[in-house]
Amino acid sequence: MPEHIKMPEIMPIVRYLANGVETLFTYPFPIFASEDLKVFFDGAEQTSAFTVLDAGVTSGGQVQFDSAPSNGAIVTLERRLPLERITDFLEGGDFSAQAINNELDYLTGSVQQVSSDQAGMLRFDPSEELDQVVLPMRAQRVNKALGFDGNGNPVPVSLAGAMALPDFLANGAGSVTRTSHDKFSDLVSIKDFGAVGDGLTDDTLSIQQALANHQSVFIPSGTYLVSATIELGARQSLIGAGQSAVIRANGMGFAVIEMVSEYITLSTLRIEQGDIGLKLYGRDAPCVQNAISDVTFWGCGTGIVLDGYMDTNKPCYWNNFDRVLVAQPSVHGIYLMRSGAGDTPNANKFHACRVYSLGTDISGAGFYVEEGRFNNAFVDCEANVKGTAQACFHVGAGSDKSLFINPYAESNNQVPNFRLENGSIETSIFNLLSVSDGAAIWDLSGGEYTAYNAGYPYKNRFQRSIVTDLTTTLQRFDTEYIDASGLIDLDLSHSVHLVSSFGGDLEVRLPLAADASGCEMTIKKVDTSKNLVTISEQDAGSGPDRSAFFLGGQFDFVTMVSNGAEWFVTSSNRMAGNTRFYDGSGLYDVDLAVDIYLISSFSGALEVRLPPADAPEAIGRTVTIKKTDVSGNVVTVSEQGGSGPDGFNQPLNSQYNALTVVSDGGQWFIVSKF
Repeated sequence: MPEHIKMPEIMPIVRYLANGVETLFTYPFPIFASEDLKVFFDGAEQTSAFTVLDAGVTSGGQVQFDSAPSNGAIVTLERRLPLERITDFLEGGDFSAQAINNELDYLTGSVQQVSSDQAGMLRFDPSEELDQVVLPMRAQRVNKALGFDGNGNPVPVSLAGAMALPDFLANGAGSVTRTSHDKFSDLVSIKDFGAVGDGLTDDTLSIQQALANHQSVFIPSGTYLVSATIELGARQSLIGAGQSAVIRANGMGFAVIEMVSEYITLSTLRIEQGDIGLKLYGRDAPCVQNAISDVTFWGCGTGIVLDGYMDTNKPCYWNNFDRVLVAQPSVHGIYLMRSGAGDTPNANKFHACRVYSLGTDISGAGFYVEEGRFNNAFVDCEANVKGTAQACFHVGAGSDKSLFINPYAESNNQVPNFRLENGSIETSIFNLLSVSDGAAIWDLSGGEYTAYNAGYPYKNRFQRSIVTDLTTTLQRFDTEYIDASGLIDLDLSHSVHLVSSFGGDLEVRLPLAADASGCEMTIKKVDTSKNLVTISEQDAGSGPDRSAFFLGGQFDFVTMVSNGAEWFVTSSNRMAGNTRFYDGSGLYDVDLAVDIYLISSFSGALEVRLPPADAPEAIGRTVTIKKTDVSGNVVTVSEQGGSGPDGFNQPLNSQYNALTVVSDGGQWFIVSKF
């Protein structure tokens, strides 16, 4: 059985002065595992570029550095154990000496660690009889120094005159001496201007005065009531002590904080109540490159508003929001809009922002891009709203190229996860988690969006994609069913139209060809009635193949494509027959470009010559030749280099005589003769 380590009486810490050459340093106390040893250079903990050797050895071990610590650096090696016990001896189980020895070793090491920690503490002399060791109460010692009375007991002492001492030196290598006045000017608190922060006192003026005199202002813990808007101007920063630093609107009818310029920072605080928690707009200068992080908004009408405002030269662009929570808004969570003639809010970035109703009624949307263009991006954002909302994510008519990546949408009461308004352009939605029971994507934009792994039940939708090489296993077409009479105008939302004119004659008008370049449409009559379906073109266009097209029987169809100028018929069961008309004499060679040749020999005898039966264009082809004129001039049907149909030249002597022949690749055979 391996021998357990023993715990000698030794302080579990050792220090060395590095010489810039030595890479191997000894620790003369045992450790249980390599992670129990902490390594410091000049008090800064190191976590890499070294190896701990000999863990589990009673006499200790060594630390091997990849490269020598800098000359003059203090290298500290210290055993630090987690003060915990997470193992138990089994009831009724074997009582292992090694196990109890390990437990006692660990306890001894923990006690040595506590002893080491206490070694550097100030403490009373053991010979002294203690009287009073409790500090004065907080209210008594605030802004006081610690002193001692005539009995040697701790008392609060006034700092009057003490802060006038000329020098301040930060603890640590490399620090420099500064005056106390210079040091205390680094960060200005709103309490320096009289703010109380008790949740009862109106601190509006104190905060405004602090910002009027300083670029960077700190908000300590407390609840600060404001009865008017707090404005942040160019390059200012308002930084709180975290979620314990609260600015609360004392009433409604105003925005709690407004950013009216550029390069402003707002971080680590909580904002409550008010019509608007935070409003950004370019009043004094372009409202750009502002940073909002680790801020929460609670109970505001609308949490955050980005307003394009009045002046296109002072836009609301390139603002950044990170780790922002809007909780319990009553109108919108985050709202992009334009109140005047300025530009839309563009290219603003939202990362890890969350809107959460927490049971509060909301009349608008979690995120609402009413107006905004050019890559307003929402990445890893969540809208979890009550069922009174219009949508989790709402994309308005003034939105262009809004981008949503990994959005989380949750609600109930048929609230849509995404609602895209008519007029919104090129919205992109990627990896949508749809938890609301409403539509995954309620599209009123006419398909002006791209979705990837988004939507339900069909996750993807691509618009205006160019594919150079495509393999598909199943192809589907958007199909529209029309049962009507009178006049119907088609749009570009569907490519296949199944039409019933059972109720009366119906005219179906194609979109103007100029608006449908490259589009293909199929129209098919599906009813059994004799009512006619006429296909024409909107806006006085010339129609398919420059004329109206008619579907009269059940299952008649036509397929057309636009080249941007006209609609052309590409296939139909209602195409006109392939026929050629010829009037002449002498010799005429049939080229097999059409199926029916109507021949006139009025001006003289005419020989119509078929190609050789074994010609590639002839094999399997059926051709009809008919004499149409009243003259007695004979039309003779022959064959180039061959004997002719059924082995002979065939004469057509009278008007309306006709001959239909077919080639099997060896000779021409007569199918019918009249």
